[in-house]
Amino acid sequence: MDATHTPPAQSPETRQVPHPGAAENSRPAPDRRRSARTPLGSQLERFALPLLLVLIIVFFGVFPASSALFLSTANVSVVLANQSVVTLVAVALIFPLVAGHFDFSVGGIAVMSSVVTAAAMAHFSLPLWLSCLLGVAAAAVVGAVNGLLVARFKMNAFVSTLGMATLLGGLIQWYTGGLAIIGVDPAFTTFGSSTWLGLPRVVFVVAVLVFLAWYLLTHTPFGRSLYAIGSNNRAAVLVGLPLRRYTQTAFILSGTLAGLAGVILAARTGGANADNGTYLLFPALAAVFLGATAILPGRFNVVGTVFGVLFVAVSVSGLTLSGAANWVDQVFNGAALLVAVGLSSYLGRRRSGQGT
Repeated sequence: MDATHTPPAQSPETRQVPHPGAAENSRPAPDRRRSARTPLGSQLERFALPLLLVLIIVFFGVFPASSALFLSTANVSVVLANQSVVTLVAVALIFPLVAGHFDFSVGGIAVMSSVVTAAAMAHFSLPLWLSCLLGVAAAAVVGAVNGLLVARFKMNAFVSTLGMATLLGGLIQWYTGGLAIIGVDPAFTTFGSSTWLGLPRVVFVVAVLVFLAWYLLTHTPFGRSLYAIGSNNRAAVLVGLPLRRYTQTAFILSGTLAGLAGVILAARTGGANADNGTYLLFPALAAVFLGATAILPGRFNVVGTVFGVLFVAVSVSGLTLSGAANWVDQVFNGAALLVAVGLSSYLGRRRSGQGT
């Protein structure tokens, strides 16, 4: 089962993820603990992660072992560029999570998109624009299949997307033979490595896509409906929301964003590597659940996720520059994911008035 906590009255659909928050019109009356929170306490809860990020930056900026390079333009540029792909994968994860479902295939979809994009240029000599379009289209198709399995055939999202990730990893290994794909259009690689206003160009592309995702989730009827479906799909059906169509759309959007992440990944690496995408999935999961503890505590949200990505990336960068061993990256990501899931689940229960 996907859930970390499920109220008895919820249907199987809502047991897909530990979805933080509850629909505005279905929340029970606040208990004493919730009503006792002061405005200052609420603000501290919302901005604890950004404040912690600032403290981490200050610490590694003055720590003798890392201070020489940590705040340098080169390191900042590298961190932002490297995390551009993880950020898009994390934002892609948000759409199914908001609807009440996990999507473990986003990492594999991103790598598959990079393989399709690079192979279209290197193996089939297709134009740059068409190659990128094919990569994103292939990712959107996989997202549509995920949505079909979950929304129409009522398959468990945890299992079906994990199966899809495994399938994509096998197909990538089959097509590439375990070898990297090189020989893409030089203009493509130039775009992935060049800067604008002192920052990598891909950062601006990701910023635009993140803004569009934020606007869609917070300022449109679709986004608000998606939150309502994830909070209580039975109530959402009773008020007339098209549960199946919105769920499938969430998976299509997830696949499309993961596909765009794959295109950027191919531009950054100058080709494509044979991988199953796990190295993208787990940092993205950690960022999403960390983000659910900030800005809108107890809810998956785009702004909090961006802070989550930066917190993990900055912390790992500082530890690496301080001389930490190679295994620290994985340990930190795993620990951050565990802590984030625990905190977001707790905040979600408290927000919905279900206690601890």
